[in-house]
Amino acid sequence: MKFCKLNVENMKQFNEKWVLITGATSGFGKAIAEIFAENGANLILTGRRAGRLEVSKEVLKEKFGIEILTYCFDITERSQVIVMANDLQERDIVPDILVNNAGLAAGKDKIYEGIFSDWEQMIDTNVKGLLYVTRTILPMMIERNSGHIINIGSTAGHSVYPEGNVYNATKFAVKALTEAMNIDLVGTNLRCCSIDPGAAETEFSLVRFHGDALKAKRVYEGYKPLSAKDVADAVLYVCSTPPHVNITNMIICPTAQRNAYVWGKEKR
Repeated sequence: MKFCKLNVENMKQFNEKWVLITGATSGFGKAIAEIFAENGANLILTGRRAGRLEVSKEVLKEKFGIEILTYCFDITERSQVIVMANDLQERDIVPDILVNNAGLAAGKDKIYEGIFSDWEQMIDTNVKGLLYVTRTILPMMIERNSGHIINIGSTAGHSVYPEGNVYNATKFAVKALTEAMNIDLVGTNLRCCSIDPGAAETEFSLVRFHGDALKAKRVYEGYKPLSAKDVADAVLYVCSTPPHVNITNMIICPTAQRNAYVWGKEKR
């Protein structure tokens, strides 16, 4: 999926820019890192898997000749988020783009059968983690009076679906927080957008079903889901718009899907 054909001038706008991406070790985060690297941006990558972070760092540096910083931590640990932000300040680096990508679904149960640890993991990561990172990075952007915040939401933040309950609630929260950020940033040059994908084939379902590969595969049977690259293309497009243009929300679904839980089989 290509939203626009980026010409040389479009690509130049990301040269020397710093893009901070949370959850950059797989899925959307990894694809977003790759597309910004391809377009000349320097990267700040965070994630919980040190090995994957280092592999991405070496591969992207070798291929695109950009600068990359990596920070291995869990965004639910507020103290570690602060350590990263302090290190960036010491290096005199202010992110030009913050992509709050880290998030997950854990479990798919009726609310009266839900697992407490699943709920806590989703709330801590999808809501509190996003807030921790935003709270530590946004003041730097405001002081400079420039920057772009991209929050990766979901169609689950627009329509509740059966057994989605707490996951739905966290993604509704991301939608509300994005709207609140835009209001709080009135009078600045900063922009904020929630990009909300529908069904996308990544590690999402494998994580949701606690490693059950068969259940995860069934989610995508009979139609072509979005890919991580599709979502990365959308992020790049939103960040490529002129400074006076603020896309505040983008919903992206595979053609077979029409809201958070209605889709059909593709005719072949």
